[in-house]
Amino acid sequence: MKPQPAPRIFEGRFVTLTPLDVAADVTELHAISHVDESTPKLWRFMPRGPFADVADQAAFLREWQATPNVIAFTVRATGAGHPLGSISLMSIRAEHGVAELGNIWYSPAAQRTKANTESCFLLLRYCFEQLGYRRMEWKCDARNEPSRNAALRLGFTFEGIFRQHMIIKGENRDTAWFAMLDHEWPQISKAMHRWLYEDDSISLGRLIASSRSVQAGA
Repeated sequence: MKPQPAPRIFEGRFVTLTPLDVAADVTELHAISHVDESTPKLWRFMPRGPFADVADQAAFLREWQATPNVIAFTVRATGAGHPLGSISLMSIRAEHGVAELGNIWYSPAAQRTKANTESCFLLLRYCFEQLGYRRMEWKCDARNEPSRNAALRLGFTFEGIFRQHMIIKGENRDTAWFAMLDHEWPQISKAMHRWLYEDDSISLGRLIASSRSVQAGA
């Protein structure tokens, strides 16, 4: 039995994760996620959204926050404090040392920055190094190519497609499953740290692939 993750603050160089406070956060979260013609694309593969108004989004966030084994975070720019998006630890199974990174979205302005990489790095490091978790998961709609590419880029391994796994917004959803294991984390962590804080001239995907090659040849 591993410890249950706690809803605490995680501060990085680029982002700070704070436990979701619906009353305090929802107005800003709604504003950055309902901006222009990009809004439908942002919510296309999410379980709910886009939302009619702030109250509608608040109702969903309260429902999500109340879901068992979910810890939701607001992602904010470190220092500046303005919101960038949201990420959750979910499907937490402490008895097995397993959790999932999910319900992830970022404002259009925060996409293609280091925000998601550092957010994931902070939570992966916490689960693997502080809690001693064995496995971290990433799941997405099989049609969601950006999410699938993000999982691979971050060092998750594709494990297969669960066909007709869920019904989302009235549609069958085939779910792509990815996972990262505890013995893989040390090399992935080094690559992520290098890309985030030392040298981003080489893509993160290439750094992780290179570290795996070194590990395999050891």
